[in-house]
Amino acid sequence: MNPKKLKKLKKKIRHQPLNQRKTAYIARMTDYYHQFNDFPAVKILISNILLADRMLAAGDLPQQVPLLQLPDDVQDQIFKKLGEKYPAGDATGDKLWNELTAALPDLDHDLRSFRDYLENHYGMWAYTSAPFVTDLAKFVGDRAVLEVMAGNGYISKGLRDAHKTVYATDSQAWTSENETGRHPLTAIEPLAAVAAWEKYQDEVGVVVMSWSPDGLPLDWDLLQAIRAANKDVDFVVIGEPHGATGSEDFWNHAELLENKDTRALNHHFTPIDLVKDHVYLVK
Repeated sequence: MNPKKLKKLKKKIRHQPLNQRKTAYIARMTDYYHQFNDFPAVKILISNILLADRMLAAGDLPQQVPLLQLPDDVQDQIFKKLGEKYPAGDATGDKLWNELTAALPDLDHDLRSFRDYLENHYGMWAYTSAPFVTDLAKFVGDRAVLEVMAGNGYISKGLRDAHKTVYATDSQAWTSENETGRHPLTAIEPLAAVAAWEKYQDEVGVVVMSWSPDGLPLDWDLLQAIRAANKDVDFVVIGEPHGATGSEDFWNHAELLENKDTRALNHHFTPIDLVKDHVYLVK
């Protein structure tokens, strides 16, 4: 194929509406859904992924999902279920046992890879559910919000849908590397975090920062700017200390508050995988 034509085709596919873009990941999850139809503990995990994907493809915030991890006794559950349906030594039962247990490692890997799928397909890094944004909206109250590093604007969209005043900003530095910023759900102003704070610090009572890029000092620069301004604002940070998000300087110097507000903010923000991200109030 002509290189110019290939580039044009790739661009066309990239900018298709998300619900028209087929993925191998969702095709596999759909196959697992049918394969494990008789096993509710497994099927519910797959169902949560498929439903979240449909909601995101439609431009909506997804539902809360459980920890996407197979039960420790999943093989025992399969053995018991097949034993109830097929007598010992039955060829059909043996075949199903072999097929189901052989699929478990791949299914386990795909369940754990849901966040990778969200990052690559939707540019969603922190799993942003509708119930969590409802909790955040209650915390915000009648204050205006500045969201920095907004990406595709999942949090800002949810807050705007809840009739909050939101200044959604992002440097848009990552649009050439991944889906972050390519499919915004709401209007986002192209501003880096510190510049956004300098512009809106007199307008807002809450600053929200979700999943600051791993290893970069952008979060620490912002925290220093907020502290220097000495404004009466709440700084809401979503991330994993000394893990998948942010810089060491930020986590080493941030004062992480733990109170009734943080407990309320984390009520619906629960782990979906091995990443232990959390909602913090930072001083």
